[in-house]
Amino acid sequence: MYKDRVTTLASRSRGKTVRLFHALSDETRLRILERLREGEQCVCELTDVFKTGQSRLSFHLRVLKDAGLVTDRPEGRWIYYSLNRDALREVEDLVAWLTESPSGNMPGHRC
Repeated sequence: MYKDRVTTLASRSRGKTVRLFHALSDETRLRILERLREGEQCVCELTDVFKTGQSRLSFHLRVLKDAGLVTDRPEGRWIYYSLNRDALREVEDLVAWLTESPSGNMPGHRC
């Protein structure tokens, strides 16, 4: 299974990888992901927790969603967000793939 995911990672578009790492490069977005570890959250709850305007929070949630890191579901007039754990495992696999040497040697070793 790991090998299949690594093969998929190797063939993924660089654009998608850039979006993924861009989404993870912001402190507010990382805090949002930390909060979503606790479970699904309504945008209204997140607005209260982060003490920020809904438009600013919605911008960050859109970046996370576009990168595939969170999913959303509407209910009434609110939208509920949750972590996409499959995408987070993909990040883990991508980092592991990047640290592996194509020759099987440890990174940084020239022998």
